[in-house]
Amino acid sequence: MYGVGDVDFFDRVAPLYDLAMPPADGEALAAGLDHAARPIERLLDVGGGSGRAAAALTGPEITVVDASVEMLSRARRVRGLSGLAGDAGRLPFRDASVDAITIVDAFHHLPDQGAALDEAARTLAPGGALVVREFDPEHPLGRLLVAGEHAIGMDSRFRAPADLAGAMDDIGLDPRIVDRGFGYTVAGVRREVR
Repeated sequence: MYGVGDVDFFDRVAPLYDLAMPPADGEALAAGLDHAARPIERLLDVGGGSGRAAAALTGPEITVVDASVEMLSRARRVRGLSGLAGDAGRLPFRDASVDAITIVDAFHHLPDQGAALDEAARTLAPGGALVVREFDPEHPLGRLLVAGEHAIGMDSRFRAPADLAGAMDDIGLDPRIVDRGFGYTVAGVRREVR
């Protein structure tokens, strides 16, 4: 799900990750999930790592999917979350089998963002929502983050909100830019017909 170097990095920093990262923005995620046109009973937190985003959500059955086994181990051990080692570009779930998917602070690490979006659209039931919380590379702090991640050897590819919304539209999701800033949220709701 991440570039190979990125997975190695997250495996190494897993024990310290939650100490360095602030909690996920539960309000922004909830605002994105509010766009779903169906009840949310089953949610995938793709690239969910240690379960930081899943911990900010309440209500649905949540499964954390991540390529870093060390981060996923923390989600299971520390937070008691259900977890599955997997690739965002090949989700091991049936078509139209989940109500919502979140990708929080991880989309820029995905080596094949197009495949990840296609898989999200495939696994979402009609009316289900994909909520991506990301960092805007056009924001001053975003430019610093991009430079910093590239300086430590990550293969990160950041996208601006309008670009991500356009990519969602192209694959049959009705996109909404929920909020903007250094951290932004885009929600895409699966249309009835793809």
